[in-house]
Amino acid sequence: MLLVADVAEKHRRAMTAEQQALFGVDKLNVPRSSIPAVTHVDYSARIQTVHQETNPRYYALLSAFKRMTGYPVLVNTSFNVRGEPIVCTPEDAFGCFMGTEMDTLAIGDCYLRKENQDASLKHDYKERFELD
Repeated sequence: MLLVADVAEKHRRAMTAEQQALFGVDKLNVPRSSIPAVTHVDYSARIQTVHQETNPRYYALLSAFKRMTGYPVLVNTSFNVRGEPIVCTPEDAFGCFMGTEMDTLAIGDCYLRKENQDASLKHDYKERFELD
């Protein structure tokens, strides 16, 4: 993810005068496009390309997501919560999943829904770490 590209005009959302008058986090939280999770304040996005030949499984996931939503875009982010190291193992992933508000977790061929997990394994990271 070394490249930055402009978000296409057709996906951008212009800010209202009221939104432009906001400051700090309030202004940062204004959606700037139809894909706000990847759109920076200057209407750019860090991009990573995926090729079917080199990563067929992820390519298939992106293709399926595009068929469902119209967007061949997924957010690629660090998998952890504040104060915890980045997830490195399936066990770490499950612990993070059970301690956050994530609804689903996919690891390899496994697809987990929070509602189907043992409720006694759930914990709340918000009780352990100060929120931003």
